[in-house]
Amino acid sequence: MNTFSDSAVTAFYLITTLDPGLWSIAGRSLGVSATACLLGCVLGIGLGAYLAVSRFPARPMVLTLLNTFLALPSVVVGLVIYLLLSRTGPLGFLGWLFSFKAMVLAQLVLVIPVAAALTRQVVEDVDVAHGEQWRSLGAGNLVRGALLAWNERFALLTVVVACFGRAISEVGAVMIVGGNIEGFTRVMTTAIALETSKGDLPLALGLGLVLLIIVGCLNVLLTLFRNWQVRYQSSKPSSLRGWVA
Repeated sequence: MNTFSDSAVTAFYLITTLDPGLWSIAGRSLGVSATACLLGCVLGIGLGAYLAVSRFPARPMVLTLLNTFLALPSVVVGLVIYLLLSRTGPLGFLGWLFSFKAMVLAQLVLVIPVAAALTRQVVEDVDVAHGEQWRSLGAGNLVRGALLAWNERFALLTVVVACFGRAISEVGAVMIVGGNIEGFTRVMTTAIALETSKGDLPLALGLGLVLLIIVGCLNVLLTLFRNWQVRYQSSKPSSLRGWVA
């Protein structure tokens, strides 16, 4: 069982027979990443929309810092959160270390910069084209940012998918703060790393295939939704396109 073909056959068998060990890990991974993605997108999209329409002296520095965080190594995030949540750390009283909450927090820190940076670019481009309409009506930065983000909600779905992909494919931070405990904090990426080191290649390959299937299905759904949105927008009167849902 040391060839690629043998491992692939066994991996497909584990997937199609709904192997409890494989699918419990996949379900736990989905739960952690979906929670982190939801919270991260709410915070990140809000922050990105505000930065897109706001002008203040420290804005260039904030944007530079935000873009720097896009390349923040996940192991560094894991280390910092580990130190914060450890028994002697400032947040040790929470008792979150090696738990579901700690893994969500780690992925949340990684997701927020992605959501904020991509949203900022999308909303700022629209603000240049249409923001003057809202400024002439006296809309403040918060209102204008919210309205522009809502108008581009279909485009921002791509941001959500990107954030989910960033979360579910992450391995370093969740391994550090979650501990990779079987049945509790073991997710797909940490399990793949562990099973590969143990030589259980079929399970590692099966988890990798499930990960690809999940992300692929999300992108297919996004494509179908975008195609529907294009047809929906094209069916409206030309005077209403763009600003009427």
